[in-house]
Amino acid sequence: MARGPTWPRPLLHLERALPRLWHGSAYGKWVEGEIAASPCGASRKSETTLWRKRCLIPVGRRREHSMAVAGGEQLLLLAFFVSTVSGAQKLDVTPDAGTSLIIGGPRVRGCVVCTGPGPSPSPPCGSSLLLNGNTSVSLDFNCSRPQDVFQVEIVRSVECSTKSCNGHIVQSDSSFSLLLAFNRTFTWNLNASPQTAFRIDFPKPGLRQIRPWEACEDGHSFTLQASRATGSATIGKYCREGSISSVQIQSNGRFSVEVPARQKLQNDQFNVSVGEEIQSFAKITLTFPEGTSSSELLSPNYPDSVPSSSVIEWDIQVPDKHGTSVQFQNISQPRCLKNMAAVEYRSKGGEALVRSLTDAQRNEETGNVSVTLRNCEMDMKRSTSGLSVSLRVSITQVRCRVNMSEAEGLALRVDKVRPTSGCKIALNSEMKDEITVASSGELSFQDCSPEDVQVTATRVIECRQLRDCPRAPFPLVVPTLPRCLPAPLSSVTWTFRLPQHATLELASPRGPLKQALPGQPCTDSLLVTLTEDSRGPIGDFCPQGAVERLQIHTNVSVTVSNVQKQAVKTCYKHALNVRFKEEIPERYIFTVAAKTDSPVLLATPGWPAGMEGYSTVSWFVSVPADMEARLVFANLTQPKCRRYHTDISVRRVGRPMPEYSRRGDEPAPRELTVPGSFYLNMSNCQVDKGRFSVLTQVSLQAPKAPLAAVLGAAAAVVALVVVAVVVACVVMKKRKSQSHQSAVYDSGAAQGFPKRRADNGSHEYATIDEMLIYSHLLTGEDFETGSEKASDAVDSGGPPVDVYRAFQAPPLPDRPPSRSLVDNDLYQTGTD
Repeated sequence: MARGPTWPRPLLHLERALPRLWHGSAYGKWVEGEIAASPCGASRKSETTLWRKRCLIPVGRRREHSMAVAGGEQLLLLAFFVSTVSGAQKLDVTPDAGTSLIIGGPRVRGCVVCTGPGPSPSPPCGSSLLLNGNTSVSLDFNCSRPQDVFQVEIVRSVECSTKSCNGHIVQSDSSFSLLLAFNRTFTWNLNASPQTAFRIDFPKPGLRQIRPWEACEDGHSFTLQASRATGSATIGKYCREGSISSVQIQSNGRFSVEVPARQKLQNDQFNVSVGEEIQSFAKITLTFPEGTSSSELLSPNYPDSVPSSSVIEWDIQVPDKHGTSVQFQNISQPRCLKNMAAVEYRSKGGEALVRSLTDAQRNEETGNVSVTLRNCEMDMKRSTSGLSVSLRVSITQVRCRVNMSEAEGLALRVDKVRPTSGCKIALNSEMKDEITVASSGELSFQDCSPEDVQVTATRVIECRQLRDCPRAPFPLVVPTLPRCLPAPLSSVTWTFRLPQHATLELASPRGPLKQALPGQPCTDSLLVTLTEDSRGPIGDFCPQGAVERLQIHTNVSVTVSNVQKQAVKTCYKHALNVRFKEEIPERYIFTVAAKTDSPVLLATPGWPAGMEGYSTVSWFVSVPADMEARLVFANLTQPKCRRYHTDISVRRVGRPMPEYSRRGDEPAPRELTVPGSFYLNMSNCQVDKGRFSVLTQVSLQAPKAPLAAVLGAAAAVVALVVVAVVVACVVMKKRKSQSHQSAVYDSGAAQGFPKRRADNGSHEYATIDEMLIYSHLLTGEDFETGSEKASDAVDSGGPPVDVYRAFQAPPLPDRPPSRSLVDNDLYQTGTD
């Protein structure tokens, strides 16, 4: 009979054997030991349905571990040594005393981790690992990229008595540089005495709560969990920079920081102390600064249910002369067996006000307020839904002093956008629905939430002649407004009214821009909207694109806002650089630097609505010298023209004639390849019906030699080879038909030349006729003709020159018999 897996004797659940490694680990219910291989056949239901089922883990080798925790600040220290052999990786780990290291993950397939040499002949291997103590262990991964499947969790514990705690939460990964390739979770298990709470204080500016599926901008996300006899819950997920200043959790809890791969843990310290006696399983304190601000809060386990019969409390602290607004949103009602779900409001010096979730909630308070959410005993057998709620807390200041004298000519505008609300706004005690502050003024707000009002800033820049316009570039700066306003600054608009022969040039100080288009969305927070005066939108742009400059030859409005329609971030204080320039031939010119890593989308102004009639646009696209551009007209819509016609042309830089030119009534190819930088020009007609809109995709590729050029070059090479062969054959045939005779120079002593060559021209030749050189091939008549030509040259009155004569060889001398004569070798003798 086949037997199942044999479980070793030291198989113990971690919550019993190692209570400091709490059973809520991100990688399941860990057991004591080193290597844990989950058979996934045996499973054990956890104490609450809120925890997922985990597989029991067999232990490869048992080792005694000490979980003693040193006092004071606790640092997570490990020693690591990594090597790679034959596609696998080796890691030498030495956990610090009081630290547990967990290696595992939900996606471990086809990759196992093994411990180094030990007493057993073969090292134990598995898909999970738990290390304790400060003993060095050698780990071997049988895959080349274990960071793609494994995650690392470093666990420490903090113990609190009735008077003090033995440590704080100190974030440091100075010893984890070799683990940067892994996703890491730093966890602190916090334990207090029964009926006692522990308190965590967050450094300024605090934390803000986010939804479980959202991510933090800096990559660091914090998670708080609480565990009691009545149930366990995730208090929330948080990011930095918020209004949450502290949290108290009764009995046991867990605080963790998740850090993505290749990112260092930010050094920080969260102080842990003994909390007050609380009636809820968690109490969250929010501390707001002066001015107007808001914060979103979520119930525990959101969007799932709060544990049955549980209580959660939010303590809201505001400065003096501030009002508090609490608005409940997305309420999910539970099905109750006993009691009912309710909300309790308590303000300083006032009585508690309790309301059910079906009642109208009290959303306006003055000063500090405490909001408590109580759940009933739920009937989970007949209903799977439970209690969940999201709420927004906003604070406002009664009076607000605004000074716009240093805001670069901008005027502040506050509009009441919800007429049905009870919000009242006033400027210098005069009640209005619209307020404009050009210089300074005192504003007052009563019962105004951020959703009731809209705060914007505007400026008009106008010059009648180009010489009157600013010639030097100047920045467009987002102003810093006082925090006492009931809502943050939502947008800033600059309106430019240009002279007739002037152009406005825009550029981003943070790098090239990109147009917000389908397939090319804006992921950054900054959004720049260009609108032609009285004609409609030009387009929306944001950072991280390819558009280096925008030149506009018309009146235009530039609006800077947030992509998510939220407050404009202060990190974009310097939004754009602006410059007035001379007139350009087109209405719009965009300078684009094509990218090698991704295509660039270029849309006509006003896309997809279409260009204005008779308007023109040009893109100057720069292409690297070793690349060529591939243009694809991905979306082209032609109108019915009343007069003239639309036109699309492409002209390379430095070429007078276009590479491509098509009218709207002519068939046009969908793709085009341009070698080098080029201009893409488009013009619209007087539209009778329809619209002219074009979406062009520009991508770079390595140049390809044309087929015709390759064939032509090959044909030319073949022709040259044939000609060379023919010529060589003719020359060789001619040489073979001739006898190999030669001629030598005669000194001409018989003609009476002076003996000194320097005094005459005996070394100069008037002419050397080939007929004289090859006289043995000529007839006598030909030879005489050649001699006459030479004599004429001598008698021409110039200096005396020699005449080249055919050689008359003397008799050959007697040669020694030891050396035979060689054909075509000439010998001559002379006397000393």
